[in-house]
Amino acid sequence: MKFFIDSAEINEIKELNTYGLVDGVTTNPTLISKSGKDFFKVAEEICSIVNGPVSLEVAATDYEGMIAEGMRLSKIAKNVVIKLPMTLSGLKACRDFANKGLMVNLTLCFSGAQAILAAKAGASFVSPFVGRLDDIGEDGLGLISEICEIYKNYSEFNTKILVASIRNINHVVESAKIGADVITAPAKVLKQLVEHPLTDKGLDIFLGDWQRTGQKII
Repeated sequence: MKFFIDSAEINEIKELNTYGLVDGVTTNPTLISKSGKDFFKVAEEICSIVNGPVSLEVAATDYEGMIAEGMRLSKIAKNVVIKLPMTLSGLKACRDFANKGLMVNLTLCFSGAQAILAAKAGASFVSPFVGRLDDIGEDGLGLISEICEIYKNYSEFNTKILVASIRNINHVVESAKIGADVITAPAKVLKQLVEHPLTDKGLDIFLGDWQRTGQKII
C-alpha cells in the first residue's frame, strides 16, 4: 500500500518524507487556501520534495476550463496528477488527459457506479471519500470493498483506488485489509499509526533495565 499525505503544508510534508512515509501528496483548493501562500509556488515546492504523484486540483467546472487548467498544472512538474471532479465534464476531460499520457485523479467518488466510470475514462486514480460517507451514516469502508471487488473483475481496469477523507487509524488498517492501492491522510493520522501504549510501556521497561546495568553502547 502507498501512503500519500493530504496536505499543502511544506514543513509537514518534508518531515514525513524523511521517515519514508510519503509516496505521494494530494492537495485541494481548501488545503491550498489554508497555507496562505501562492498556489503555484506551493505546488512547485511540493513536487520538488516528493518523487511520487502530486495531485493538483482544477478549479474549473466546465470541460474547456478543466482542459486549460489541467494543461497548465501538468507543466509544473512531471509528477503532477491532474485532479478532476467526478462529473460528466470531469470524465470527458479525464479521457482527453489520459489519451495524452497524463495522470488523472478523479475525486469526490461516493459510489461503485462512479468508480466504474473513472476506470472506463482511464483515470490513474479514483478517490472515494470514506469519512464523508461515514458522516452521513453510510458505510465508507464498504464502498472501498465494493470498488476493489469490481476492479478485480476486469483486467482492463488499471485505475488505482486512492482512499480519501481518512479520519482515523481504523480507516487506514481496514483499507489495507480490503486491498486498496493507496490511502491519503493528514499528517496527524499518519503519525498516529506508530503509536501504541504497550510500545511506550515496553520502551520504558527496556530503558530502565538498561540503565541498571550501568553500561553504555557508545
